Order: sequence, then structure tokens, then C-alpha cells
Amino acid sequence: MTHAQDLFNQTPTSFSFEFFPPRTQQAAESLYDSMVRLEQLGPSYVSVTYGAGGTTRELTRDLVLRAQNQTGLNTVPHMTCVKQTEGELRDLLAAYAQAGVSNILALRGDPPSDAEHDWGTERFRYAAELVSFIKDQAKPLGHPDPRGFGVGIAGFPEGHPGTPNRMAEMDHLKAKVDAGADFIITQMFFDNRDFYDFRDRCELAGIRVPIIAGIMPVQSVPGMRRMSELALGMRYPAPMLRALRRTDGSDESVRRVGVHWATEQCRDLLDHDAKGIHFYTLNKSGATVEIYRTLGVSNSKQLLEGNDLGI
Repeated sequence: MTHAQDLFNQTPTSFSFEFFPPRTQQAAESLYDSMVRLEQLGPSYVSVTYGAGGTTRELTRDLVLRAQNQTGLNTVPHMTCVKQTEGELRDLLAAYAQAGVSNILALRGDPPSDAEHDWGTERFRYAAELVSFIKDQAKPLGHPDPRGFGVGIAGFPEGHPGTPNRMAEMDHLKAKVDAGADFIITQMFFDNRDFYDFRDRCELAGIRVPIIAGIMPVQSVPGMRRMSELALGMRYPAPMLRALRRTDGSDESVRRVGVHWATEQCRDLLDHDAKGIHFYTLNKSGATVEIYRTLGVSNSKQLLEGNDLGI
């Protein structure tokens, strides 16, 4: 598998997908089968999320290890600070090291939504501390790569919802990079100007690691509302909203606008030398495949057919 320090030097622009682990065995089997089919698109890597409060830790681990051992996919699991003891995190890293997982996405994480969370009870309160821990553990755990794990972190082109002070936000991001982070994957955004401004501000702050653009094709109006709740601070540009208003409001017409908008975003990102594009798939492949087909970026000889991953 490919370490982050090499990963983004292999192609001018990396392409990657994000999945979340299903909660039932049947759904997990369906997702796994579809991930195998998606392998023909030749992604640089795929990432697998954690639920709020680490609620899908075991499901994430099992899906990552299965994909790592039985496919050629370069798998990047998420790891969070929330409700994780140092021993639990070390055991998880040991399993990933033994399987040859090359990269981890280190996040502070979201606490469970049904309770107040006391960050003072956590072993790690900030993602920078988790980054440093992951880097320090690789050698004692016997990771096969002498460099240990490559570590990715999150970036927020439109601003982190928990840090209204944008100057302080950049200081926090720099602290994660100084702790050893190798690359940044951004929160989804729908106006590329926000990404370019974020990239320029990172450069001014002395952040030199690759910055990967997070793209999510809109699928439905209810889905848009849910994402607005989950990704506080994210905005939908007025031209996009006008295009959606011109539709009949059906999921299919909204999806067509969403795919077109995301395709044009990707085309512009490629023109402006983005180091990578990371698709938030919501476990559905149809929109991503359409974007791949339009852009002509797939390494595969035969693109997938179908609208989703069977979840």
C-alpha cells in the first residue's frame, strides 16, 4: 500500500471516495461487493468514516481490514478522539499496522448528539494530539513502512463551525500539520472560490502539505437539508439554488443539477491544479461514476453501471 508521502506524487491529481460502514451485516456485504466493483475506477484511496462518538468503531475496523486484505484498494480509516481510551486506540492502530494500512485520517470527531459531552474527560481533546500519538505509535507497533502511518486531517474552506475566529482556526490547522499531518482533506464545499482562498491562506500560514478538495454531488433537497445540519457553516451558492428552483423538485431532477454542478466544480479544480478530489459518496456510486465519465479521468476500461451501491 502507498504512504501519503508518496501517494500524492504518483499523479497530478488524486481521486478518492469516502464511505460509511453500514450497521447490518447484510448491508455491509452489499457495500463490500460494490467497493470491489468501484475498484475498477482506479481510485488513489478510499476512506471509511466513524460514527459520532466512535459508535461504528468495530464496523469501521472490520470493513477496513476486509478491504485491505481482500482487494487492491488503498484504504484510509478514520480515527477520532471521542470516547476513545489510549489503549483502545493503540489496539486499533496495532490491527491496522499488522494489516499494512498505510494512512489514517485523524479527527477530533463529533460527540453523540443525544448527550452533553465533557471534553475534559478525553485522553485526547484535540486532533493535533491524536496526530502526534499516531505518529509516535507506528514504530513500537512494528509498522512495515519505516515512516509509520501517513496521517491526514480535516480542513474547512468555509470555516470550522467550532472556531468562528478564522485566524485562530488557521493556527489550529497549522498545529496539526506541525504535529506530523501529511495531508488535508477538506469539508465539502460548493463554491470553488472558498477552496482557492483556503489554499492561499494555508500557503501564507506555512502549511505545505497537499490539500484535497472535498466534493459531494447533491442528490435531493431533503439530503441538502440534512447536510446543512451536519456540516454547520456550509453554504449553497445562489446560482446553485436558482438552478434547483428551475427544476420540478423531483429527486431525479435535483440529482441531475447536483451532478452537473459537481462536475463543473471538478473541471475547474483540475484546471487550477488541485492536488486531489475526494468524493463524499454517501455510499452511492452513480453520481461519482457520471462525473468520472464526463471528465474522462477514470483509469478503468469499463465504468460501472447503476445508480447506487445497493445499500
